[in-house]
Amino acid sequence: MIVIGLTGSIGMGKSTVAAMFADRGIPVFDADAAVHQLQGEGGRLVAAIEAMFPGSTGVEGVDRARLGEAVLGDPAALKRLEALVHPAVGEDRAAFLAENKAAPLVVFDIPLLFETGGEARVDKVVVVSAPVDVQRSRVLARPGMHADRLDAILARQLPDAEKRARADFIIPTGGSLGETRAAVDAVIACLIGSEGR
Repeated sequence: MIVIGLTGSIGMGKSTVAAMFADRGIPVFDADAAVHQLQGEGGRLVAAIEAMFPGSTGVEGVDRARLGEAVLGDPAALKRLEALVHPAVGEDRAAFLAENKAAPLVVFDIPLLFETGGEARVDKVVVVSAPVDVQRSRVLARPGMHADRLDAILARQLPDAEKRARADFIIPTGGSLGETRAAVDAVIACLIGSEGR
């Protein structure tokens, strides 16, 4: 089994690319979805997060906006949160691998792959990248997003140029969906051949 680490900065089109891998029959582990499940209603981390950050949860689980306010400008608080969340996501990732052990190729969709040392747990790194103007336009079109918040998020992320320099494969997402899909297919063909599609 070959494990791909799929990453890219916010607004680069990583979710779209992950869906393209899934459409080709490649199992995809979505780290963000795992976090949402852990922090959602009945999630196994809700009580611990509330204890760590009082007032950050409600009846539907963790209130991501309130939790974000609690950690965004506080590196120590963010480290405490990550020390709680990352091991739980790791357990879910291990279960995913066990469930898909017969697959020739799997994808770990991990936004902060480099920032968390995740490249050590994958065989190949695929970076999704788009021009800065496309990225900013995509992100600022999201509800509740503003330039200051985007800049704070980007400050936590490795710059796109450095991610691209460390990648085994780069999938450009600034053009058409067809071009992006062709790049995904090229990665699959390179790693497992056309029979994997």
